Amino acid sequence: MHIPDGFISPAVNIGSAFLSFSLLGYGLRKLSLKLEEKTIPLFGVIAAFLFSAQMLNFPVAAGTSGHFLGAFFAGVVLGPFNGFLVISLVLAIQCLGFGDGGISVLGTNMVNMGFFAGIVPLFLFNLSLNYFKAGKKSFLVMAAFFAWFSVVFSSLMVAVELWISGVIPLKIGVVAMGSSHLLIGAGEAVITFFALSGLFNVRPDLVKLWEAYYERNK
Repeated sequence: MHIPDGFISPAVNIGSAFLSFSLLGYGLRKLSLKLEEKTIPLFGVIAAFLFSAQMLNFPVAAGTSGHFLGAFFAGVVLGPFNGFLVISLVLAIQCLGFGDGGISVLGTNMVNMGFFAGIVPLFLFNLSLNYFKAGKKSFLVMAAFFAWFSVVFSSLMVAVELWISGVIPLKIGVVAMGSSHLLIGAGEAVITFFALSGLFNVRPDLVKLWEAYYERNK
């Protein structure tokens, strides 16, 4: 979903740039108001993990491949807006340093992979936690499901953007993007489950959404 230049209309790119930079500004303001000692090193570790993991592709179907996105995982560990900051940093480095995704469409890629794949599913995940008494195992299973959802939902939003931009009919875009990302999302779910399990085993206090949920339900 690293969209190159020339595929998305200027109107969509401008709107996405406004939304992405608004979210970046809000996230940086929140970060500056509540900057914990462990936050900055954790930012670096998560950013390095996402950057490395996104370099590894796995085969899907019909000659296509996918890779770990990690926006939802970053949000679970760091919180939704901190997660958006991290995935935006990774996308900016990939775009400017490696030509992965277009410069004019950087804001749109940030919205797709940081907002639609990060903040939106994290909001729904938090909402679901309010209705279920989740232990660590059920928390992990629910996180895996919403990690899968994050990939599928964001891919469908890309199809909508391509349709608005006049690149491809909506039905064809939804079928093409949705079908392949159903499988890519499964990979996202598995990696998210085991990555969070590893953190739970060594430092559960670093998983911000679990810490917040645990405090609410003591």
